[in-house]
Amino acid sequence: MECEICGKEVPEHNPIRAKIEGSVMVVCKECSKLGTIQKAPPKPKFRKQSNPKKSNNTRNRSYSRNDEPSEELIEDYEIAIRNAREARDWSREDLGKKINERVSVITRIETGKMTPDIKLTKKLEKTLNIKLLEKVNNVDLNQFINTSSGERTLGNVMKIKRK
Repeated sequence: MECEICGKEVPEHNPIRAKIEGSVMVVCKECSKLGTIQKAPPKPKFRKQSNPKKSNNTRNRSYSRNDEPSEELIEDYEIAIRNAREARDWSREDLGKKINERVSVITRIETGKMTPDIKLTKKLEKTLNIKLLEKVNNVDLNQFINTSSGERTLGNVMKIKRK
């Protein structure tokens, strides 16, 4: 078993689970200092299935590139929306009426407290005649494979910021 951050060997009989940035990972002793160590999960109780063919097991679902988003919201979307609205001399109420949304939604978007979903983003793009979605380039993760073990780890992809 390998550390999910740096790729070092982790003893299988006693793996360390640490919560780092909200994710629980199996890590080596050194990388466990980056988060908080978690207790081992409880052993699942054996439960006999009446008909194993009817099981809806989503763990075996294969991952597809089609699952990845191809467009992403621009970085300063709230500023772009506010500037486009003000350039047309529209109040937040006016914009809300035009896209059939509440004023509170427009306010939260313009202050950055809310990220609009794709449907709302496209309505804003069309109404304000601005570009809020940009194409995302797919990264080839095979370039980050750990050469010692041949496996991809989080440490291969990210630069780790040590405290």
